[in-house]
Amino acid sequence: MTLLRIALTPLASLNLDSPVAFAWLDRQGQVREEGHSSLRALGQGRKNLRVECFLHPRDSLLTTLELPLLPAAKITAAVNCAAQALMLGASERMQVAHSPRGADGQVQIAWLDRESLDALGRMLRQAGMNLRGLYPASYALAVLSGPVACIEDGHLLVRHSVQHAVVQPLLDGALDEWLLQTGAGLRWVGESPPASVETLPGTQRWTGVAPGWGLHTGLTHGVAERGGWGRAVTLCTVALAVWVVGLNLYAAREAAQGQRLKAQMSQRVKQAFPELPVILNPLQQARQQISARQNGTAADPAQRFASLVQQAGSAMPFMGGNLQALVFESGELRLEVVAEAQKNAAEDDWKIPLGQAGIDVAANDQGWTLRVAPAGQGAQDNPDETPEADDE
Repeated sequence: MTLLRIALTPLASLNLDSPVAFAWLDRQGQVREEGHSSLRALGQGRKNLRVECFLHPRDSLLTTLELPLLPAAKITAAVNCAAQALMLGASERMQVAHSPRGADGQVQIAWLDRESLDALGRMLRQAGMNLRGLYPASYALAVLSGPVACIEDGHLLVRHSVQHAVVQPLLDGALDEWLLQTGAGLRWVGESPPASVETLPGTQRWTGVAPGWGLHTGLTHGVAERGGWGRAVTLCTVALAVWVVGLNLYAAREAAQGQRLKAQMSQRVKQAFPELPVILNPLQQARQQISARQNGTAADPAQRFASLVQQAGSAMPFMGGNLQALVFESGELRLEVVAEAQKNAAEDDWKIPLGQAGIDVAANDQGWTLRVAPAGQGAQDNPDETPEADDE
């Protein structure tokens, strides 16, 4: 037994006699013993005991930022500037730690108020322990080829790689949504694993490789530094870059929220109008169906609308996510799309199955108009026929 790992309880209530979960790791990093005890009992009779501590999920303030390419010496300054916007308390009272910048520009940052950090350091020294590392809760999980996850005290812990990990509150429906986004390759540690997810032994809760950075540096290193005007200008530049990145992240989050709302609307429209074969524009289609029911529209136009929508959804897959408006009037279905979708549909191959199904397609400034071909046209017509063929 060479290394002791401890999962701390919330720091606000932690003391030498608080029960904590622990695991002893051998030289190969494998668990030889695990259980529950107190800091006082674990340190009793031992001298300079090496210990790695993992914060409770409530104290694990952890996030990811994307930073521009900067010299290594400037990364810390950039992180400190960015973290100020994320902290509820005064930044000078916080200890901030961060990972190296990855190839994708991502930097993991964590922070903890220095008062709690100093109190923890004193407590461990009283217990006869030598703190080797202090990390957010999820960094105790094993590092494998795919994400490793577990649930602890109402929080979802995920370990993606040596540097990348996640700690987030487990709200209603958040787990199912996260599982859909994560995809295949997920491994689960602990009880109540989701369906169709590989389960790992409970010891994998402790065997993760330490990330090489942590909040423990705040116990020995100060953060006050002096700098001149050049440093001030650099910090302002980095702050502006971080602000731009943050604005982009906010826009991306809002766009994702919009997609979720659209998916919910589509599901509700499908439940209300099961006769619709395809939901492309839920609000417009719902209005049309309500209007048709109120006006007592005959079944034939509704069937024609359903047929045109079904054929369009089958033959024009490039409309997915690009449809701006859908209008059905006088037996014609008008599809308005973004300009990029029209560029992607420059080739006319997709019109062939519509022609074979007896549907005429006409382009307009906003997209296309679909209508049922007049009698004598449609499946028998071929847009590529020559005048000689017509004469015959």
